[in-house]
Amino acid sequence: MSFMFHPYPYADPETVNEVTGRGVKPVKGLQNTAKLIAALLKQGEIVGLDAYPGAEVDELVNVVRQQCALPDGGSDVVFEDAAGLLKEPEVLTQMLKEYLPEDRTIDPVLLYGRRYMEGYPGLQAREKVEALQGRLGKGTLVYGLGALAEGLREKYTVRIWMDVTPRTAVLAFKNGRFRNIGAAEDLPYALTMRRNYYVDFETAMDLRWELIKQGSLDYYISADDPGSMQTVTFGELKTLFGELCERPFRCRPVYLEGVWGGYYVHRLRHLPKEMRNCAWVFDMIPMEVSIVAKTADYEFEAPFFTFVQTMGEKLLGKQAFEAFGGYFPIRFNYDDTYHSSGNMSIQCHPDADYVTSNHGELGRQDESYYIVITGQGAKTYLGFQEEDSCEKFFAEARRVEYSTEQIDYEKYVHAVPSVPGTQVMIPAGTIHASGRNQVILEIGSLTVGSYTYKMYDYQRIDPQTGLPRPIHLGMASKVIHPERTREWVYENVVNHGGLVRQGEGWKEIVVGEHDLLYFSLRNLIFERAMEDDTDGLFHVLSLVDGEKVKVSSVEDPSKFYIMNSLDIIVLPADLGRYRLENLGVGTVTVHKTHLKKN
Repeated sequence: MSFMFHPYPYADPETVNEVTGRGVKPVKGLQNTAKLIAALLKQGEIVGLDAYPGAEVDELVNVVRQQCALPDGGSDVVFEDAAGLLKEPEVLTQMLKEYLPEDRTIDPVLLYGRRYMEGYPGLQAREKVEALQGRLGKGTLVYGLGALAEGLREKYTVRIWMDVTPRTAVLAFKNGRFRNIGAAEDLPYALTMRRNYYVDFETAMDLRWELIKQGSLDYYISADDPGSMQTVTFGELKTLFGELCERPFRCRPVYLEGVWGGYYVHRLRHLPKEMRNCAWVFDMIPMEVSIVAKTADYEFEAPFFTFVQTMGEKLLGKQAFEAFGGYFPIRFNYDDTYHSSGNMSIQCHPDADYVTSNHGELGRQDESYYIVITGQGAKTYLGFQEEDSCEKFFAEARRVEYSTEQIDYEKYVHAVPSVPGTQVMIPAGTIHASGRNQVILEIGSLTVGSYTYKMYDYQRIDPQTGLPRPIHLGMASKVIHPERTREWVYENVVNHGGLVRQGEGWKEIVVGEHDLLYFSLRNLIFERAMEDDTDGLFHVLSLVDGEKVKVSSVEDPSKFYIMNSLDIIVLPADLGRYRLENLGVGTVTVHKTHLKKN
């Protein structure tokens, strides 16, 4: 996987969760939301309106201005733009250099950086904030990124958060509608997005989380489509999220094209014909996907991480909540090279020491692949051939890095024949790649960003940029494990597990566990039905073999989700006992992931 720089502009209409809404009635539309805010201001409230980058705050504020305007053109309402609180652009640029280094020897395209953790107070000028504090009075609207920052939020009588999904935020920047926070000029798109992932997005996510934990919000606006935005009170948001968290649910995926993209998921999910291919399906990447509640009257969409931040322990369970600080600790996506033109890049991921010290990340990046669909000749690259293969491979890769010459990588990199049902585990530092002609379910550990150090990419050109795909041999050399050869692979990380329990017509087996991975990978295999129990841990289920399975709460069967082939759903930790029922024919396999029990 990679940073989400190029999501396809498509919101999958099938990925919704039908709920009652429990009486939650959003204020619908731009005009009505503006009327709500204008009425608050006319009543003398002091309103702070903050947002996630990419939200069309100015458009909303302009309509509020219209509705607060007096016949003579004046206004009794004061408008304050939080952009005016920021430090000068050149000061911000200099200050953020340590988080956005420019060492092209180790990072040729400047993809990586270090997470900025100082919040909006670090970006704002203290004297400007103090001056605003002194002039805040009744009927004032402070709006824009950082309006609800510490030092200001306690001054307001009403606090509003305007949210957009990560898909919408990224597309807004890609389409040139926004600059980075406080920037005086545009950067190349790739550098804009690097700044977003390490500074702008991170800062907004942290502020949103702080506001949720403190219960400081009064209203929440879902604003992917500005013209049809929907506004609820924060209490209503918790009610809506609470109903979702009582049942199995599915997230709305993000689909991405890629140089090695295939066509299996494209056909399965009836993706737009304009898509060249579908390389990545971000089905459950916690920081990148969204969640949709559908009632009889509306669909309400929010970033999945907003949902995670709000539901906390109820969703995650006590063990996960305490161990991972409220982050959803596992990520899931499909990588599709089915009938594609080539393999995924040969790559590795960093261990805890490297990723925390160099990127300010949360921990090591481990992965696993479950082979779902294969065509002829499919294979998965994993580990080196011999003990000296690592040194030889790096020498060859460096020799051709800036040329068009290709190398015989299979002399050095071992491959496992891909058979549906094969589970491979990929601890940090293990050389690997998904080969051509397969669909894999990729399951990985917690990272806010993504750290894929490419070592060889077959000299391909990135279709988005027209430039050679970035190679990070310097970073990879710091974390690679040369001793992980084919013998180590078969002894340690391929199909390790066994029978857990069984009954008439069903069984549960472990398909992968490793001391370095904190999650357990299992298969639920059954003909007609079987039961399981979350037992205080969230479960994630993927229908990897079969057409249709109904997953329902045993305590309340009205709470269910019907999975189609390759759907991924989440079962909150509080769900308890649940039943899986095969609605198709033959024996089905549901892949299950959960944390190892303490």
